[in-house]
Amino acid sequence: MNNLRFLSFLLAAGLLAVSCGTTQKTVKKNQQANTTEVKLPKPLPQKFVSLFDDDDLKNWQHTNPFDSHMPGMSTEKTYRELLKNRPATTVIVAVVDAGIDINHPDLKDVIWTNKGEIPGNGIDDDGNGYVDDIHGWNFLGATDGKMAGPEQLEMTRIVAKYRKQWKDLPIDSIGPEDHEMFKLYQRAEKELAKKLEELNGLKARYERLKFMADSAVKTLKDALGTDKLTKEAVENLKTDDSMVKQAKQMYLSGLTPERLKGFKDYVETQEKYNLNVNFNGRIQGDDPDNINDRNYGNNNVIPPKADELHGTHVAGIIAQVRHNGIGGDGVADHVLIMPVRAVPDGDEYDKDVALAFRYAVDNGAKVINTSFGKYYSPHKDWVWDAIKYAADHDVLIVNAAGNDGKDMDQYGAKISYPNDGDTSGEEISDNFLNVGAIGPNYGANMVAPFSNYGKKTVDIFSPGVKIYATVPFGKYRFLQGTSMASPDVAGVAALIRSRFPELSASEVKHIIMDSGLSPQIKVIKPQEDDYDGDPQLVMFETLSKSGKMVNVYNAILLAEELVKQKQAQEQK
Repeated sequence: MNNLRFLSFLLAAGLLAVSCGTTQKTVKKNQQANTTEVKLPKPLPQKFVSLFDDDDLKNWQHTNPFDSHMPGMSTEKTYRELLKNRPATTVIVAVVDAGIDINHPDLKDVIWTNKGEIPGNGIDDDGNGYVDDIHGWNFLGATDGKMAGPEQLEMTRIVAKYRKQWKDLPIDSIGPEDHEMFKLYQRAEKELAKKLEELNGLKARYERLKFMADSAVKTLKDALGTDKLTKEAVENLKTDDSMVKQAKQMYLSGLTPERLKGFKDYVETQEKYNLNVNFNGRIQGDDPDNINDRNYGNNNVIPPKADELHGTHVAGIIAQVRHNGIGGDGVADHVLIMPVRAVPDGDEYDKDVALAFRYAVDNGAKVINTSFGKYYSPHKDWVWDAIKYAADHDVLIVNAAGNDGKDMDQYGAKISYPNDGDTSGEEISDNFLNVGAIGPNYGANMVAPFSNYGKKTVDIFSPGVKIYATVPFGKYRFLQGTSMASPDVAGVAALIRSRFPELSASEVKHIIMDSGLSPQIKVIKPQEDDYDGDPQLVMFETLSKSGKMVNVYNAILLAEELVKQKQAQEQK
């Protein structure tokens, strides 16, 4: 998601004020219900304040909430008690994202290899339409090896395409066949103008923060008598001077020139690329408005620079090697990651997403993770067709709900894409799982303040704050976003499918939803574009369709029960 880097910076720098019940549910298959009773654990305790020490949080998402009192997924308990002697098959998970560091020490052994291709011979050996796709495919490149850079937002592309012919025209002067696109163009024009105004505010805010950070650094350097500051030196600084105290507080809270670089980069990318109607980043040589023009891309799935870290982090959450003594632990074992590069720094193209889904399906993926999103989709039908294609081939798609604090039920045609239908609560298929984010605090602030939500449109919540995983090149970082919550669930889906391959994508989706925990607590509802307003407390269960947070232990129990039930029915 294009705002993740900015959001991560604001949260890390302290610039945003972030101010279970047992259930017996239904597992659905193709909308038909099979009632399965499973004895689940007792409700969670009602109050807890978690510790935010980084060492404690490196694998918090895998903890058992009844032991750690963090809203983890009980992953470790599941492996220890339920999966120890259970046979498993390998499941391929496609990560449709930015580039992935396939040589990372914690990922290199879990990267999918296309055994039908002979590396480097320039021939499409397996006849799948992609030459030398040894470890996936890059839809952000050209056949000559060139790599795409930053991109416009979709609304910017729409304005750039239609402004010359439609600006200031009334709708009655437009042919009926273009009315839907004309309305989309009008909305894009208004929102682009708003975003450009907001950008001017961000530029001014950056200058103020930079002045404050530079002043604080100078004050601290003078107080310490040094030309180079260290965190340890600032922490140990003793002073009664109020200005030095204030500078110390600002520096230790993250307001430093180094940390502001991410803010600056975000603002510059928005101005030069994302919101610039005169910029065109499409270097692939194809027609992005022609789904049948498919001769583009290349096999380079590796990020060229360290700050293209999103895809590597997502892959690590799913599959970084468990208990190897380095980094964090992935959710799933017996899994291979298929890199499919289709998400630039900006909005992805519908065509790239649709073809990425089809590539993943055609090459054996059983789970697809989509940690990206946008609010305009001129060719949404291409993506919907690809989602249905995945459903027809028994592939589950796990999607990040979005990072804008929106109630997705209220947005109608402005809903986030990709999705499984424009109308809230009406799904085009039953293989799409939409995921919101929670953090390590069990209590009122458990739901991530940035997470989108919706009783009809968001299916379930999972850990997505302070998630420690792989980044290029051979490194690890904490990141947050629904982008991190989605791969947690994709990992759970892969874990289920590896142990119970007879279960369908639809059944796995509903097992995950039905087996979650539903803590009976009030939480602060995320607020769109306003983190300083008065918090509104709502019951956690009102923020998603299932009303629950993911629990691996219960999911395995429910999967086992459903398999037994199906076997019993077959024997009759």
